[in-house]
Parts: sequence; C-alpha cells; structure tokens
Amino acid sequence: MEGSCGTLATFSKRKVKSKMDDILLSQANQNGSLTARHFGISRKTFHKWLNRFRDSLEDIERLKDQSRAPCRKRNWEVTPTQESRIKKLRKKYIYYGKKKLEVLYEREYKEDISYWKIERVIRKHKIYPDKVRAERIARKQAGARQKPKRRITQLRKETRLWFLLQLDTIVIYWDNLKRYILTAVDHASKLGYARMYKNRSSKAASDFLYRLRYLINQLIENIQIDNGSEFAHYFERAASNLNIARYFSRVRTPKDNPEVERFHQTLEYEWLYNGNLVLDCDRFNRRLTEWLVEYNFNRPHEALDYLTPIEYIERESIRIRGSPQVLPTWSACTLP
Repeated sequence: MEGSCGTLATFSKRKVKSKMDDILLSQANQNGSLTARHFGISRKTFHKWLNRFRDSLEDIERLKDQSRAPCRKRNWEVTPTQESRIKKLRKKYIYYGKKKLEVLYEREYKEDISYWKIERVIRKHKIYPDKVRAERIARKQAGARQKPKRRITQLRKETRLWFLLQLDTIVIYWDNLKRYILTAVDHASKLGYARMYKNRSSKAASDFLYRLRYLINQLIENIQIDNGSEFAHYFERAASNLNIARYFSRVRTPKDNPEVERFHQTLEYEWLYNGNLVLDCDRFNRRLTEWLVEYNFNRPHEALDYLTPIEYIERESIRIRGSPQVLPTWSACTLP
C-alpha cells in the first residue's frame, strides 16, 4: 500500500484527475474490485482514496501523501542526574553496548532505566570509541535519507523481455581466498548470465553490466540490485551511460528477487559443486560459459512451461517483431 501511495503522489495533477475519474466511473458501475486489481492496489486502499477524494470535495491536492509524524511528539525524558550518570558510565566502559550499560546503571544506582535513554545520551554527546567512524556512518545515513533509494516495490513488474533484470553476487570462500560470481537473470525469459571476478569492486560490476548489455543486444529498461558496495560508483556510471533505471531490493528480503536466487541454487547444485570450481578466473569463466549455453539453450524451465529461455525469447520475438532474436553466446570485449 505504501508503494502504491508513493506512485500516486508522483503523478501530475492531470494524470491523477484522469485516474480518479476512472475510479469514480468504475465505482458508479459497481466495479470497485476490478478497478483495484487494474491499478494493482487493495480494495481497502481504493476506498481510502475514494473517501478522501469525496470528503475533500474533489480536491486533487488532498490525494498527495500526508505526513505520518505523530501529532504529539515525545519530549526529552532524561533528567540531568541520569544524563550525568550515563555519561560517566559510558566514558568508563566505552566499548560496552547500551544494554550492558543498562545493567551496570541499575546495579550501581539502584534505579531502573531504559536502554533507549542510554542510547539517546550517547547520540547527543557522541560518546563513541571511534568518533571518525561514527561520524562517517552518520553522514552516510543522512545522505541516504536525503536521497532515498528506489525500492523494487515501487516498480510494477511486467513480463516483457528485458523489462527487468535481477543482479546479485555469489561469494566463494576457498582457504584464505575469495572469488565473486556476479549473476543476472531476466524476469520474463529466465535467461541467466554469470561471470567470476577476483574482487568485489564497482569496476568489476560495471564490466559485468557492459557484458550483459552486449549479450542481450537490446535496451535494458530496469535492473534490480541489492545494497552491496559493488553496485555503486562505477556501476552507477555504467547504468547511467546505458540509460538503465536502478531499483533496490529491500534489506534482508530475498523474496524480492526470487528469479536470481533460484538461479544461484541451480548454478551451485547442478554445476559448481560438481567438481567445476577453479580459482583461475579465465579457466572458470570458459567452463561457466559452456554451462550457461546448456542452461539457456537446452535446460527446460518449469516457469516457462518447460521451454528453454532461448525458445521463450524466440517465441516472444516472433510474436512481437516477426523474426527471432539472435544472442551472442560467448564472452566478448566490453563496450567503451
């Protein structure tokens, strides 16, 4: 519901008025449920908007997102004595967390106190073991609040070729070494692509995106990524150069990108753990490319009614363009 409200709020007045006209007409025809399904919202949300529109005497401005701040905000509840005691304890036990300090406070001063009050005092006076790191985190959080990420829940997914590709990373641990496999799956055709890199840098992710664009040889409209550092800086620049919109998965929510998570499972259990892991990236990628050909050209997919991804792409290309689309199957130089 929150994502739908945000989407509605971004429309121009003309578009909102047009949408509300459609909703009111539908309500008059007793098709409220059909209208809710058409716009991808619940009936509860539909009636909430409709009632707000009627109560405001058809004022479009009232349909914008309203502040959710409480009418009565809590005041500072820490007494000067408590504040002084907390500062003293925190400075003495600088590496202790707020819950440990809560126990020590109650033990020493025979007074109950919530750990949230301790947290408030620590934030107010910035009593941290590493002040530089704390300030860096605070700046990062402030920047994130000023420039919020577009979450995948704000995008209405469509089953069109190359409308949405999900990207992710598999981390391989081998003794003291790490290797990173960047992966991508098309939401509609389930076409999979992967490539190993020695590091998890944004340059590697940028290289992967250019290779993916060359493989598909079509305009990619949207990509879905997580909050990993590899999908920043050079990757952002590459996405901007290719005119691709970026959407982010919610934190600790693997159900947001089910296709690429399923691709990981298939890659690992049907190929990687079957004696195909080598740490040399060139050798690994040659073997991986051979498996990707098998995966995309020969392996039936239940989600595609037991077609292969390439068969699905050919069928959709013929339906839309009248001719099949031919994809490159081997790695090539990236775009400049």
